[in-house]
Amino acid sequence: MTETTGRPAVRWDVTRLTEEDLFLFNEGSHFKLYEKLGAHIMTDEDGVEGVYFAVWAPDAVEVSVIGDFNDWTPNAHALHGRGSSGIWEGFIPGAKQWMNYKYHIHSRYHGYRADKADPFAFHAETPPLTASKVSGLAYQWDDAEWMRSRKDKNSHSAPMSIYEIHIGSWMRVIEEGHRPMSYRELAPKLAEYVQRMGFTHVEFLPVMEHPFYGSWGYQITGFFAPTSRYGTPQDFMYLIDYLHQYGIGVILDWVPSHFPSDGHGLGFFDGTHLYEHADPRKGYHPDWGSFIFNYDRNEIKSFLYSNAFFWLDKFHADGLRVDAVASMLYLDYSRREGEWIPNQYGGKENIGAIEFLRRANHEIYSAFPDVQVIAEESTSWPMVSRPTYVGGLGFGYKWDMGWMHDSLVYFSKDPIHRKYHHNELTFRMLYAFTENFVLPLSHDEVVHGKGSLLNKMPGDVWQKFANLRLLFGYMYGQPGKKLIFMGGEIGQWREWAHDDAVEWHLLSYPTHRGLQQWVQDLNHFYRNENSAYSRDCNSDGFEWLDCCDSENSTLSFIRKDKHAREFLLYIFNFTPVPRGNYRIGVPIDGYWEEALNSDAEIYGGSGQGNFGGVQADPIPAHHHYFSLRLTLPPLGCLVMKGRRM
Repeated sequence: MTETTGRPAVRWDVTRLTEEDLFLFNEGSHFKLYEKLGAHIMTDEDGVEGVYFAVWAPDAVEVSVIGDFNDWTPNAHALHGRGSSGIWEGFIPGAKQWMNYKYHIHSRYHGYRADKADPFAFHAETPPLTASKVSGLAYQWDDAEWMRSRKDKNSHSAPMSIYEIHIGSWMRVIEEGHRPMSYRELAPKLAEYVQRMGFTHVEFLPVMEHPFYGSWGYQITGFFAPTSRYGTPQDFMYLIDYLHQYGIGVILDWVPSHFPSDGHGLGFFDGTHLYEHADPRKGYHPDWGSFIFNYDRNEIKSFLYSNAFFWLDKFHADGLRVDAVASMLYLDYSRREGEWIPNQYGGKENIGAIEFLRRANHEIYSAFPDVQVIAEESTSWPMVSRPTYVGGLGFGYKWDMGWMHDSLVYFSKDPIHRKYHHNELTFRMLYAFTENFVLPLSHDEVVHGKGSLLNKMPGDVWQKFANLRLLFGYMYGQPGKKLIFMGGEIGQWREWAHDDAVEWHLLSYPTHRGLQQWVQDLNHFYRNENSAYSRDCNSDGFEWLDCCDSENSTLSFIRKDKHAREFLLYIFNFTPVPRGNYRIGVPIDGYWEEALNSDAEIYGGSGQGNFGGVQADPIPAHHHYFSLRLTLPPLGCLVMKGRRM
């Protein structure tokens, strides 16, 4: 059928939307809208090449596509409404790959007109330009081996050590004006570095298109488009593919919690509060000046479900880290009395958001059972990482924000005062197995005047490095998966700056190289020792030896494998005072190897230790029949390895 209203002909009869699609979309049960809505290059039944467009704008009276193919003329290519679904669709012959476009929307309310970017666009102009770009997603993947085996690498009993990075500021091309690297330029350098350092996964801060670079990607306007700052969708696929071929998993930061108010974005899309809740007490975020999705609307659920599926399906992502979950769960999040609306039961829980998260996790794990979904949730909400069928939210992991806060507060103290803060180290073990935890030292802790990890440490330069090595050792010994933000592993002095690169030049100094070597050795040891990771989420893999020696500011515990054949003894001295003849109980007799020592000279330490290992004595201590007599190095982490014969 051809339109005959006097405007240029628009082919709209070759639709990609079925009645079932419309039903599922309006019901809130469509998980692959990216295959239906947006711009899709196609050939119609007469062999004419062009692009099929479809957009949801239920309160529009007219919707047209404007772009390079019609000199941006409103109503030159009008779309047609599809029944009562609220979707407008049309086929434009001659529209091609990479052409720029927007939707010109005329609302039924107050004569509102706006030019909007496509919510389902796969590509966009490079900011500050704001148009969407026609783009297909064809790509030849070479990661079949990884995809077949990643279930084992993503399981709770596998090692997971995550390197969190911001693509635009990890490494820059100094020879060309210090510009950010493209996805393809980054691929070999990042893969080689991450593999050498021993990290199992990379986590990217949001790569979805965002207008304000200083938001680090957390203010998203293009939820289905990797930012064009570094290349095309295929270029980003290449980066993920490359990492997979090096055996490295990829986790994407996902932001279903809010979106910015930029005029070309989702806000007030068709002259109504379509994507956001109309009442600002539920639809506006006071901290970030952004809109909050209306989780009670079925079509919004379909949009967000589909967005999660999109990155797992089309981009082979191995996991999603869900940002700001607490802001979704609580109606009173960051609001004073009178600034929020209770739910129908009078409570502060956002029931729509809770139901959305539960179903999202259920559907993701049903469709992609070999991925992980990780919650950044900063409160004590129960059962975040427990299955939905027992009342949990259904996440695979939760960031342990309490551990991060308590540990950094403790390490900021002068060692002479640490004995008065000993509980900040031990408190975690009261809740450590209530969730499946990731221990993060993330980007949020090294920005906005908080200082770098190294600069948080007290003392002179030697003590700062020793303290940071001790912090990393303490983190790797604790039950839970690990995460380090870029720059922390080399002891960057300044806090993170999104418009600059990691201070790689510091590696010309032995102290920084030593710290990097320590993190590398921690990673490889963690990955190679079953006792260090396989029981991360089970209390039977952990045993306190001495958590009460606050006077000496020491801690010691055992990590063990499933069969209790191999034991790792972690001992930490949080003071700069070496402690000789320190006796600690152990569960088995025999020789205990000194497997790791953060005070070794190769790491920049003073070289104090136990000459490679010690023999257990038949002297009872700490409820065990045997014990070791050790030298604890100053501000040091020791790992002793024993094996039952």
